[in-house]
Amino acid sequence: MTPALTVLLCLGESQGGEGILCFLPGTLPKPTIWAEPGSVVPWEAPVTIWCQGSLKAQEYFLYKERYSGTWNRQPELEFKDKAKFSITHMTDVYAGQYHCYYRSTTAWSNPSDPLELVVTGVSPLSPSPLLGISIVPSGGNVTLQCVSWTGFHRFVLMKEGQRQLFWTRNSQQAPSMGFWALFPVGPVIPSLMWTFRCYGYYSNTPQEWSLPSDPLELLISGVLGKPSLRIQQSPVVTSGQNLTLQCLSDVSYDRFVLSKEGARDLLHRHGWQSQAGLSGADFPLGPVGPFHRGRYTCYGGHNLSSQWSASSGPLDILVAGQFPYTPSLQVQPGPTVAPGENVTLLCQSLSSVDIFLLSKEGAANPPLRLRSKYSSGLYQAEFSMSPVTSAHRGTYRCYGSFNTSPYLLSHPSVPVKILVSGASTEPSRCLAHSRCSVKWNHWLIHGIAPAQGPSWYLYVLIGSSVAFILMLCLLILFLVRQQRRGKCRKSSKKGLRHPRGGGALWADPGWAQGSSQREPREVGKADTNLPLTVCLQKNTQDEEPHGDMYAQVLATPPSSLSGGLQDSEDRQAEEDRWMDSQVGPVFSDHPGFPPPQHQPPLSLSPAAGCCI
Repeated sequence: MTPALTVLLCLGESQGGEGILCFLPGTLPKPTIWAEPGSVVPWEAPVTIWCQGSLKAQEYFLYKERYSGTWNRQPELEFKDKAKFSITHMTDVYAGQYHCYYRSTTAWSNPSDPLELVVTGVSPLSPSPLLGISIVPSGGNVTLQCVSWTGFHRFVLMKEGQRQLFWTRNSQQAPSMGFWALFPVGPVIPSLMWTFRCYGYYSNTPQEWSLPSDPLELLISGVLGKPSLRIQQSPVVTSGQNLTLQCLSDVSYDRFVLSKEGARDLLHRHGWQSQAGLSGADFPLGPVGPFHRGRYTCYGGHNLSSQWSASSGPLDILVAGQFPYTPSLQVQPGPTVAPGENVTLLCQSLSSVDIFLLSKEGAANPPLRLRSKYSSGLYQAEFSMSPVTSAHRGTYRCYGSFNTSPYLLSHPSVPVKILVSGASTEPSRCLAHSRCSVKWNHWLIHGIAPAQGPSWYLYVLIGSSVAFILMLCLLILFLVRQQRRGKCRKSSKKGLRHPRGGGALWADPGWAQGSSQREPREVGKADTNLPLTVCLQKNTQDEEPHGDMYAQVLATPPSSLSGGLQDSEDRQAEEDRWMDSQVGPVFSDHPGFPPPQHQPPLSLSPAAGCCI
């Protein structure tokens, strides 16, 4: 018969000095042990250790490994089935592995599972987590890297959350990056938060960790609609130029991140909302330097969620002026081409070039790329445009680059401007004219380019302008003639007054014939054989305050007036004008007037000198 061995467990001297506690373990079920708020405790932070057993428990004991006695005991229970052991200030003294027991009046429990209580911040140096990619597609895997220049023997990667999960890896040493360790993580799912911290420790003190690294959050992409990433100017930039990238989406996102390919950090920005229903964020990158080169993408997300949008389309930022050579750019057959023709831009360089790039001024599209070919001592590339349309006109420059640094460019070539002849007729200029609109639509539908030279509507515009100017001149001439004729009629109808008296003046036709014996008569009694035209003329040589006014008389036979008029209506109008002109002087009896025999000085002049 095999003898049975009984093992007696002794815990050593208790803190109360009650001697050694020895008991037979395994009689009662083992309790459960845990720490609140967690088993990884910062330096001098409070922590509580809980031990939960049976309702039959009379007393609980907390035991720390590598300690010669009971760490603590709770003879008076606040709760019947569990007990708590508080640590007000966590230090390296409390770090270690713990077990707890409880006993009833007749037996002891089995020991609980071990609880490893860790204190952080013992070492002032903290490792830095390096991440191959911080944006992870839903269901994907990712590898996290923890690095430190301090010679830690092991690294710990901890995932934050309700349950503190961590993984431990031995460190490796590399001359260029110190000590490091890789942690594969995945697959990641959007329903969980994926935030990590990294710690380092030495193998002889596994419960004493360094300060934590900065938190690292994995963004689970591909769950929501993707935004778009754009730049206001050309993607080819120069050193010192201000650069701003903008992420836009029609989904109402609360925050955006900008990611650069191969970069460790992400740029975070709170989103703004526009009245048009768009959300977006601006990412000012400051003055451009060589380090801004690369490929960028952006993502949108909501607050308090690990779910992020799919990646935007990539945007390449190219920095020019980073190589000492300058290529040349030529246009073949010439800078002025007609729509539908072919044109070739030839970029050449004496220096070695792997790739040539052709950029159009003001275009936000990425430049065209072609591999260089060596011919006749030159590196060159031909950029063909066929067939040419109005969209091809503009200013072009070419650059050179290398395969090893595709985002760094040479100095730009001298700009070349392409002009598309006959392409000035645009829909925006034609919409006001129906014929032009129909003609432009015909070109667009059937692909017919307009003919070279001035367009037909240009001739119409010139002819209309000339006709308008001629009509305006004729109208001005007519108005001047009517105004002068109206003044003459007004003077004759009202009667001419002598400047020194108040009597009316009218002339007898006999004066015009040289007879001074005939007496003046009224207009109604005058002879109708000779019409008179009377105008006033001031004697400029008279120095008196009221200069004499003279009646200038033109005698014109009626036959001469009507001889050139064949129409009866014109003849009647001429006779009316002759009757109106029969005005003579009237000598009143007022003092100062000359006697009736006095003949005022009259002078004969051509009709052009009187009235029109």
